[in-house]
Amino acid sequence: MTRERLWPSVLIGWAIAACVLIFVSSRQIAHLWFPDPDDAMRLLEVRDWLNGQSWWDVGQHRLWDGHFAMHWSRLVDLPLALVMLVFDPVFGPAVANRIALVAVPLVTLLAVLALGAELTRRVAGLERAKLAVLLAPLSVPLLDQLRPLRIDHHGWQVVFALLAVTALLAKPTARSGALVGLALAVLLMISLEGLPITVAILGVVVLAWAFDPTRRPQALGAVWAVTGLVTALHVATRGPAIFAPACDAISPAWIVGLGTATLGVTLAMMVPRASRAARVALLAVAGGAALAVLGILAPKCLAGPFAALDPLVRKFWYDNVSEGLPVWQQTPGAALMAISFPIVGLVGGAFAWRASEGRARAQWTMLLALAAGSLVVSLLVMRSGATANALALPGAAWALHAMLTRARGVRSVILRTLATAGSLVAANPGLALVALLGAGGSFGLEAMPAAPRPLRPACTHGHEMADLAQLPPARIFAPIDVTPNVLAWTRHSAVGAGYHRNIAALHTVLATFMGTPEAAHRRVLASGAAYLAACPGENETEMYKHVAPNGLWARLERGERIDWLQPIPLAGSPVLVWRVVPDPHHP
Repeated sequence: MTRERLWPSVLIGWAIAACVLIFVSSRQIAHLWFPDPDDAMRLLEVRDWLNGQSWWDVGQHRLWDGHFAMHWSRLVDLPLALVMLVFDPVFGPAVANRIALVAVPLVTLLAVLALGAELTRRVAGLERAKLAVLLAPLSVPLLDQLRPLRIDHHGWQVVFALLAVTALLAKPTARSGALVGLALAVLLMISLEGLPITVAILGVVVLAWAFDPTRRPQALGAVWAVTGLVTALHVATRGPAIFAPACDAISPAWIVGLGTATLGVTLAMMVPRASRAARVALLAVAGGAALAVLGILAPKCLAGPFAALDPLVRKFWYDNVSEGLPVWQQTPGAALMAISFPIVGLVGGAFAWRASEGRARAQWTMLLALAAGSLVVSLLVMRSGATANALALPGAAWALHAMLTRARGVRSVILRTLATAGSLVAANPGLALVALLGAGGSFGLEAMPAAPRPLRPACTHGHEMADLAQLPPARIFAPIDVTPNVLAWTRHSAVGAGYHRNIAALHTVLATFMGTPEAAHRRVLASGAAYLAACPGENETEMYKHVAPNGLWARLERGERIDWLQPIPLAGSPVLVWRVVPDPHHP
């Protein structure tokens, strides 16, 4: 008897989901309406690399006089660059861009479907794995990171977190442990945002050894692989800057801390005939030693990468970036969609754990620990919701299978149909929330006070900044959120964008648009900008108007004349542009 395969269900589910996503995103794809400014910046970074910028240089040379530092990883650029290199000679850069912007996110979607299904199969069997294929594309937080044009790093983080957990639940050998470590190493190199789930997965790996010493090969394989590959990838992607200190990306201090933990875990596993309590205590000592080493080498890193933000930047930029805020500071619809599916996954997983025994129970125990941990992290930082939703797939699929089994037992066709539909809604309540809340429950809404509607025609997607290409190339003083679109669509340079390594640039832009015209004049002249431009109706410009009703932007939108700014009409464009009048007394 041949074993039924899972991959046909995965491919069919992915093909349907991909076609639907392309169809509903067709206008966004045609006009390049990026879901987030980071997607525009990612496209720009890849294009700059292909046009000759160094592999080791991820800075943006058209921002802040060419000294705009970035902490991004080149690893995410690789698949985008590959697609562009293949299709540039055939269709030209414009079409190649769109192919890459669609193909790469859909590849991450396929990887998530395949890994989510395989993870579910390992703990719950084939039938429930097929249901995981059905549920994954119905998760709003997951699709938010896997849809066309979403080319930033979040989708890849989900992929490698899932890969690590799937390998964890395989047979506990050195090979599966190495795969866990390799996946986590890539996750960490993509972004240190993956540190909490990495720590959780490694913690489960070594604690599993503490309770079952036969898992020693997997645990050792995981900790040594993650340390070794992180070191190798750091050298390969940072080059001459390998010794530069950093708290927001892998740096020597993080590598030494990771190596300390690895050495400590290895020594703990060499202690003969240690009791379970002693094994747990030795692991705690290893973790404490790693934390102490990090505190000695880089004490500022213990406070987090955003600790150095000045009060103005923190209040009016960082605290308004919804993806970095806790769930209780989100819109109700977005919050409910983020946590509802993980909760269903935990409930279903708990019932599955209760019904299991032996190796299956051990697998469910590890998976539930990680699912619960990822849910807690997503409550604190909204951007982690996609990973929490991915790890909820096995438990939610188990719950859906149980509900559908009971629904099939209902004799009445009408009641059976209602019970089946109800099972789907209960397994993924986010669907009902989308239907009830509409766009108001979507992701990406900024957590900012309500502001009056713009007084001028409003921009809708930030792509209107492409209209600035009509002007001769120069430096544009623009709001933070639309600056990546200025750079991606035009040949202009700019002053600041929403990246925390450049606090001075962020402060300058925020203080200028909310400050008095006199103070703004000094800052704009000092920036060397030839034009000042902004989009009415954007969250950021509405915030300026709300917070500073007599500030520069509020006055400009009301139509007040500022003597050092000369209006420049752009036909048919909602973008407001002014030429900065030179000051003969300013150097």
